[in-house]
Amino acid sequence: MKISVLAALLLAAAALPAAAQSGPSVQEQMACRGDASRFCAEHIGKPPQMNACLRENKSKLSDSCRKVVESRGG
Repeated sequence: MKISVLAALLLAAAALPAAAQSGPSVQEQMACRGDASRFCAEHIGKPPQMNACLRENKSKLSDSCRKVVESRGG
């Protein structure tokens, strides 16, 4: 169970919009893990779909995740 949660977290974090060359920081990953699993769980492991889902649900995201999405072009 813990491994699948960690895998989901890593996959969800990797799916954040990639406006910058580098991947998401640990802080950015932590900011969006709950929102990614709550609103976009069906897109875990599918970065383009996860990015779109997080952008589409931006108004529902936590403040911290919304800031991450916006900072990465969403």
